[in-house]
Amino acid sequence: MTQRTPRVVAARKLLRRAGRDRAGRFLVEGAQAVREALEWSGAGSGRVHELFVTDAAATRHPELVSAAQAAGARLSPVPEPVAESLSDTVTPQGLVAVCDLLDVPLATALSNGPELVAVCADIADPGNAGTVIRVADAAGADAVLLAGETVDPHNGKAVRASTGSVFHLPLARDRDAGAVLDACRAAGLTLLVADGHGELDLHDPAADAVLARPVAWIFGGEAHGVPATVAERAHHRVRVPIHGRAESLNLATAAAVCLYASVAARRRRSPSAAAVGEPSPTGP
Repeated sequence: MTQRTPRVVAARKLLRRAGRDRAGRFLVEGAQAVREALEWSGAGSGRVHELFVTDAAATRHPELVSAAQAAGARLSPVPEPVAESLSDTVTPQGLVAVCDLLDVPLATALSNGPELVAVCADIADPGNAGTVIRVADAAGADAVLLAGETVDPHNGKAVRASTGSVFHLPLARDRDAGAVLDACRAAGLTLLVADGHGELDLHDPAADAVLARPVAWIFGGEAHGVPATVAERAHHRVRVPIHGRAESLNLATAAAVCLYASVAARRRRSPSAAAVGEPSPTGP
């Protein structure tokens, strides 16, 4: 098999978003990500269509080769140069799987009474988007929504940054950020924007009344934050207090702090302790 083999040519097109969207497939590279993809496929959530593997990688990871065969994926042995052509990393691992796209419609992602959702609004850096997905997964979030001009979660760097979490929870994307917010409101979620100048202090005991409710946390890119047109539609702007001299927190750290604050608030408050007088999540 060479770089001109039709299946390799088709797979290389998946390195670009347009190619992924057109084919409905994406590439997953590396042992950990391929392992997660095969488990996802085994659970019936999607399909791994093909596994490109070098001889060295097959020797290192025979269990993945066996799992791919058991999953019905086409096994395609390739030389190192072909594996490198399918990779966007400096040190390819020699394992590249072709998988169905992961994202689902907004209504599907929010269909099961979500209590904790992360919304990525105009996050352009794939590493940041992937890390937010990883954090949301760790915090037990019910879904991650990618709104506006947020990077494609199937981008290779985003998949690697998620360390496999893209396979663990529903992902939905919509270029219409307003539609994402409307869907969250319709699902009964209070919209919270992480904002360094927000009116609600994350550590104020009074914030528990808000944080313990079903919420959608909205995070923006590091350079410009949450777009103003999105932030103005939130129920609350929540700030993470800076007690030292740091100018701010990076996106991944802020997301972790905020999402885990909601988890902690829910554990501190029983369902019957819902706050009285808080604005309705479906209100203005």
